[in-house]
Amino acid sequence: MGALDGITVLSFNHFLSGPAAAQFLGDIGADVIAVEPLGGAFQRNWAVGNRFVDETSVNHMTTGRNKRSIAVDLKSPEGLAAVRRLIARADVVMENFRPGTLDKLGLSEAAMRAINPRLIYAATTGYGGDGPYRDRPGQDVLLQAMSGLAAHTGSMESGPVAIGTVPIDHHAAALTVAGILAALYERERTGEGKRIEVNMLQAALDLQGESITAWMNGADRSGPRGQAGMANWFSPAPYGIYAVADGHVMISMSKPADLAEALNLPQLADFSEKDGFDKRGDISAMVAGGMAALTAAQALDRLAKAGVWHELVRDYDSLRDNPQVEHLGAFIDARTQGGSPMTLLSHPIRYDGELPEVRLTPQPLGGQTREVLAEVGLSQGEIDALIASGAVAQTEKMRG
Repeated sequence: MGALDGITVLSFNHFLSGPAAAQFLGDIGADVIAVEPLGGAFQRNWAVGNRFVDETSVNHMTTGRNKRSIAVDLKSPEGLAAVRRLIARADVVMENFRPGTLDKLGLSEAAMRAINPRLIYAATTGYGGDGPYRDRPGQDVLLQAMSGLAAHTGSMESGPVAIGTVPIDHHAAALTVAGILAALYERERTGEGKRIEVNMLQAALDLQGESITAWMNGADRSGPRGQAGMANWFSPAPYGIYAVADGHVMISMSKPADLAEALNLPQLADFSEKDGFDKRGDISAMVAGGMAALTAAQALDRLAKAGVWHELVRDYDSLRDNPQVEHLGAFIDARTQGGSPMTLLSHPIRYDGELPEVRLTPQPLGGQTREVLAEVGLSQGEIDALIASGAVAQTEKMRG
């Protein structure tokens, strides 16, 4: 049982942010029906690192669980008619196309509301549904550049750096979920559906709320990035990543004097907490020299004894061996459509101490076309005719 049991979500999403949001809703009990083109949504056919396991893309693994799939040609009148029957019974419709894309297919928000007035319509776009940038491509790294995220990442010495993941997509997904849940709650009180709009530009700004607010309100800075190893422009030294003989160590919030004995740098004891802000470069450079003389094991031992918050910089290969990650059940071991092992990240929230179950592993394209259409009243003969005409497609079903 989940919080959204009895709620039906139609997901017209593709790429990452929309599918990730829909998966979250499926995790907490919603019946998520992924409405895909006959060739499959983008995330089935493109993969990060070009990695497919038994023809299952790692992107579909990332966002495809707890969803049923129906494959429909939306340019077919028969296919469109079938989708309208789904809309009539849905609670939520989600899409993350460029503004106006569904309108051209006869599936505008107004047309959907004419079928189902209580519908919650959730649109995730790059820049919003209107305005001068509405038709620009909303891609994560471009928004890192536009929003200041890239300019404020990296060092003053080396220049801006793109973050090596896609945080804006994931944050936009979380905001979309929050908006849909708020709309569902309000509908319980008012009986009325709402339009939910999330755009990746504001998601990128929201992701940087602390630093943008400080910057806009006159916080002291010498540039948009950290210097001499500092992780950012706004924290006191020695906050940042420092090289040791065999790796790198992150030092978190601490006073310069805390590191004087640990790094055999007695001069650090003369710096005040205020100097941590005013003399960031000098302090960070001293710490960098002291850390470079140590191995990772030595640095971790000395920093721990000094009570300095720190962590060894690790890569993804270390995650399976992390005892806390294991304790939290952060990974799910499952099987692909072809039977090979695959690893999924689990839902990130516990409910009364429990993680939601995986009711469906990522399903094959159109794996539930027949059953979904039967649920909205089509006969087997009508479904057979739709499949024969190419308006919809059904593939062999796979359950979790």
